[in-house]
Amino acid sequence: MNRLDYRDRLKQILLTHSVMRGDFTLASGKKSNLYVDCRLTTLRAEAMPLVGRLLLEEIRKKGWQPKAVGGLTMGADPVVCALARESLEYGCEMNGFLIRKESKKHGREQYLEGLAETEGVDCVILDDVCTTGGSTVTAIERAQGAGMNVLGAACVVDREQGGREAIEALGCGFVTLYTLAELLESLA
Repeated sequence: MNRLDYRDRLKQILLTHSVMRGDFTLASGKKSNLYVDCRLTTLRAEAMPLVGRLLLEEIRKKGWQPKAVGGLTMGADPVVCALARESLEYGCEMNGFLIRKESKKHGREQYLEGLAETEGVDCVILDDVCTTGGSTVTAIERAQGAGMNVLGAACVVDREQGGREAIEALGCGFVTLYTLAELLESLA
């Protein structure tokens, strides 16, 4: 498969399993008649390598060379694992880390899991769906708070409702595999 085949196949999986119509409340609190439950795609065995390869390609296009990729649990978890795994295949190993919504109340009482050392580590923050950018912004701030150098952020689907702007306002670049408009074009 080439890049376009990967991209088209992942788009088909998203449209088949993740794009839903109905009455939904988004994480941002906004109401929507359209919901993108990316985990129904990102946790599929067939989609995992596609997500990892395509995001890795976008990160490389930006010239980012992270040593780690991570994001706010739970939406980012399968995306982080997919990209970290695929990075091995392409000779640019990136370890994964996950960011808790609340710090642990025991042990080292930290937000970040998966990295023993975070100070000065170049990273990219990942998410599955970006709407207003709240989860991604939280992840960026927590990673920076742990001493990490955030090179940018990437997501699978951008709903184009202010997320890019919120992330870029922090001085972070942003890339996405698909916009919601792009996905919806295929349904028309």
